Amino acid sequence: MISGLQLWITPRVILSAAMLIALAVLPQISSAVDNPFLIRVGMRIMILAIAASSLNLILGYGGMVSLGHAAFIGIAAYVVAILNWHVSNGEPLLSWPIVIEGSANAYVVAPVAIAVSALSALIIGFISLRTTGLYFIMITLAFAQMLYYLFIAFQKYGGEDGTQLLERLTLGSVSLNDRILLYYIALGILLSILIFIDRIVQSRFGMVLQGCRQNERRLEAVGYPTFRYKLVAFVIAGAIAGAAGTLLAVSQQFVSPADLAWPRSGELVIMLVLGGVGTLFGPVFGSAFYVVLQLVLDSWTTHWQIIFGPVFIFFVLFVKGGIVGLFKGPFWRHVPHG
Repeated sequence: MISGLQLWITPRVILSAAMLIALAVLPQISSAVDNPFLIRVGMRIMILAIAASSLNLILGYGGMVSLGHAAFIGIAAYVVAILNWHVSNGEPLLSWPIVIEGSANAYVVAPVAIAVSALSALIIGFISLRTTGLYFIMITLAFAQMLYYLFIAFQKYGGEDGTQLLERLTLGSVSLNDRILLYYIALGILLSILIFIDRIVQSRFGMVLQGCRQNERRLEAVGYPTFRYKLVAFVIAGAIAGAAGTLLAVSQQFVSPADLAWPRSGELVIMLVLGGVGTLFGPVFGSAFYVVLQLVLDSWTTHWQIIFGPVFIFFVLFVKGGIVGLFKGPFWRHVPHG
């Protein structure tokens, strides 16, 4: 019994528990020090952690390096914003052949936004996954840029300047104007997604997905339809990114094409490298480290990237397992990259 407890109570378990507790009590800390900005920081960390976790599913476990993953975040965010725009302007979204009104009900908006992101991932993945390596990277980047300029062309919804959500979303009869409520909803979603991803990775599906990263040809030789497995993972990742995009739109009450530009995808990759690629909690620590370091450096200079660059290079060269790679234990399932 004691040896079992010693096996599970490891530095990584303590670190993960500390992170979750810190996120859970952050609103109370914010209230105690009378600094509402801390809640915004916590929200940003959790939203980026959800987005990075979705990318980690296909990159960390499936070996699919995508530079267009932010497109799914932006698509969901724009679905929320467009539905909201039609509510505030009293104009139907579609008038023929059927009338479709806008909505500010989260029970309607969130599933639609996630579904549209998943459908977009299905279409993009069906085309992109027929390539590998550098070609896959470039084709996902191309799709992201196409969507970026597409949303810029939507002058009705703000074009390059973006659009503001004038109608606050509601969850049934409860308004999401309550920042504390929205915060804990985001925390619950983050925890649910981490558990979901963990179950996927430990399942037969997850084993095949990791096998695709290691030696896809061998799996094909023994009869596994690897393309289908990778496509399903790509769609799941797109849906999870859609959840992040929905939260992003609701939390900041503003959406712009920058939310789906390729630099946002690059930021997600950076977060994975900082936190630990192919680890369950790596995206959480990577996003937290990235957000906090950015805030600190930005308070020193507007050119904070000059300082951040060497820090990132240091992690790449000397902390190859990321933050979670500094701690070892059975709870953290690290996928070795050869």
